[in-house]
Amino acid sequence: MSISLLSCKKIAKKSGIKRISKDALEDLRDILEDYAKEVALKAWRIAQHSDRNTLLKKDVELAIALSENKK
Repeated sequence: MSISLLSCKKIAKKSGIKRISKDALEDLRDILEDYAKEVALKAWRIAQHSDRNTLLKKDVELAIALSENKK
């Protein structure tokens, strides 16, 4: 899985960043990918615990909430 640098640049721009180096974009991409994988895995475990084969929005929302509480 790979998030494009352009997508990361758009996220940075929406956050109010006017200029960002390529190195910073690459680091941001790595962090976003790691976080997305973590949330997806937690969400999948939640769905499996509920005896479902389909990942639902509520699974992702709960996984995000659990990730935020961990910090």
